[in-house]
This record gives sequence, structure tokens and C-alpha cells, in this order.
Amino acid sequence: MLDSLSDVKKELKKKMKKKSDCLLPCLSENDRQCIDLIREQTKQLNQNNVTRTQAYFQFYLQYPEIHWALLGHLISRNVGWNMTDLKGELLTKLLPEKDQEAFFSFLERGSWLVFQDVYPQFSVYDLSVIRGKDMFHLLPFFYTSTFMETMWRYFWRSGDSYTLAIAMIINEQSQLEKELIQNNHFKKNVTSTVSFKMYEFLRMNNILFPYNAEGKSEKVSLIGGISQQFTSLHERILFGKNLYATLFQSEEILAGVLKWAHECPHTGSRKDYWPDLFNDVNESLPRSLYKRRVKNCMLKEGANRLYSPPLKYAWPDAPHEDTKSGDWFRDWHVLDYINKEVSLNGEILKNYCKTLEKIELAVMAKEALLLREEK
Repeated sequence: MLDSLSDVKKELKKKMKKKSDCLLPCLSENDRQCIDLIREQTKQLNQNNVTRTQAYFQFYLQYPEIHWALLGHLISRNVGWNMTDLKGELLTKLLPEKDQEAFFSFLERGSWLVFQDVYPQFSVYDLSVIRGKDMFHLLPFFYTSTFMETMWRYFWRSGDSYTLAIAMIINEQSQLEKELIQNNHFKKNVTSTVSFKMYEFLRMNNILFPYNAEGKSEKVSLIGGISQQFTSLHERILFGKNLYATLFQSEEILAGVLKWAHECPHTGSRKDYWPDLFNDVNESLPRSLYKRRVKNCMLKEGANRLYSPPLKYAWPDAPHEDTKSGDWFRDWHVLDYINKEVSLNGEILKNYCKTLEKIELAVMAKEALLLREEK
């Protein structure tokens, strides 16, 4: 019985000693039909960033005890904004088309991998609730980590939403480490490129959680954080914990985030949260030299809004190869992350405003250099 984290630790230690190729449990015909249905539903909802993002939100609305579903929804929104930035006003002037496509492929693959892993887990939980009994014996058929199978069983008995959320952060980042960050193709074409280093240098890896602050009618408020050392698994897990703490730190912020998410369906355009700064229609003249437009996240007088296209106009749906590689779980000490302290801040507005201004300056510097070379 998994009644405490001490029991979880013992269970994970036992699983580490077992062979990874242990036999899967025998299934009833009904179980097989459930597996086929979950696979088909996951495939349908894993079409693109917009469908994934909406699926996370719908699941959270149905099961608010699964905190990660809301965190995943908001991070997925940010991934979508990062995708459309690649075809937006500024980055199209900074990044060559080859890098735009490589970055999109990287973001899309990561987004697909996480959903492919996590949505069957959600579906099995849903099935367990409907049937009123633990159905987590189905998880191995979706290549779910033995770590998460254990954590779901613990959650089923304890109702410990916090621990499940942190376990899911550990799991998804470990999956990404194995399948994306350590992938030789993406190492060569994305994370080791000059463009990626520039991306990190300009601090374009802001994660924003828009919310409607109580009693305020002006543009939405923002909380969030800046991802440091994206290629470090340790740093990504701690960052995920920080984002979780930021999101669930108060009932007021949580209510404001939910209100905004309800009222603003995800399109991939940054116009979703700041229509006075971004537009999903390009207002600029083609081939015109870029002039500074933004100061403290406000447009200068008479300036056009920054172009931020919806995802459906920026990128087509991408095909994906299934991944069936082995379980990432090797060390029960990952449980230590559950109790590790986090530094809670959530302040993001000033950093984000400075990021936009830095990118503008980089665009202008590049255009000035190209003009000089043409003379």
C-alpha cells in the first residue's frame, strides 16, 4: 500500500532492482478496448500546439485536483507563443529561415512528446474515477515511466495534489532530457547553434502567466519566470517547481489566471494577452527598415503594433514518429526534488519589457550591418 512517501521510496527502490523487460499484465477485452480508445483520443488531440493546450485546460476544469494540467496548459501557451514568434515581426528579421524551421521543429517535438506521454496518464486517471477503482495497471501500455505509475498509485490513495504535480514536472523534464535534449539531431541543429545562444543571451525564454487582477480593468497582469540553462535537467526541474509555486501561491492569482484562460482561448498569437501591443495582422510595410516602437511594454506614439500571427497561419501541422524507447527512471533519489526549496518571486514584467527592447536593438543593429555591407 502506498500510503506515504516513505512507501513510495521503498516501492521505487524495489522497481529499480527489477529487470526493465518484465512481463506486462494480462488484459481483459474491455481493457484492450480502453487502451485503443485512449491511443486514438491522444492522437486526435496531439495534432498541434493549439489542440494540446486546449486539451490540458479542459482536463483541469474536469479534475482541478490535477494541478499539473493547468501548469501544462499555461506552459503550452508559452510554447505556442515561442513558435509564432519565429514567424513574427522581430525574429524573422533576426533568424535565418533555416534556424526558424529548426527551432520550430525543436519546440514542436518537445510539445508533442510531453502530450504523448501525459495525456494517456490523464485518461487512465479519468477511467479510474469513472470506474471507482485503480486502473493504473494500463499505464505500461502507453510507455509511461514506472516512476509515474508509482506516483499515480500514491496519489490515488493520498489525494496529495502537490506531490503529484512535482512528480509530473520531474517526469516530463526527464522524458524531454532523454528524447529531445540528448537527441543528436537537435544538439547539432538547435542547442549548439549561434542562434540558440543568442536566443538565451537576449533572454527570450520568458514564461508568462497572464491573469486578470481583481479590481483592475486595464490590460492583464503578468507573473512568471525566466528559464535559466535550458539544457540542464536539474535547472529545468527547479524552474518547473518555481512556476508551480508561482501559479498556486494564492487563491487570488489562481482565480485571475483561470478567469483570463476562460475568456481568451489560445490561438498562438501574443495578441491573446496584449492586443494593444501585438496584432495578428501585419501592420508594417514590407521591406521597411525597423524603427524602435516599444518602451516599457508600451507602443511609442504613432507606432504600429508588433506582428504576432496565430499558429494556424504561422506553421502547418507537423508529422511525428512514435517513440518507444526505454524508461528514463534509474534512480529513486529524484524524489528529493519533491521537498527541495524553491525561490518564489514571480516578477516578470520588467524582464519581459527589457527583452522586447533588446530584441528591437538587435534587429536594428543587424539591419544597419547589412546596409553597411551593401555600400
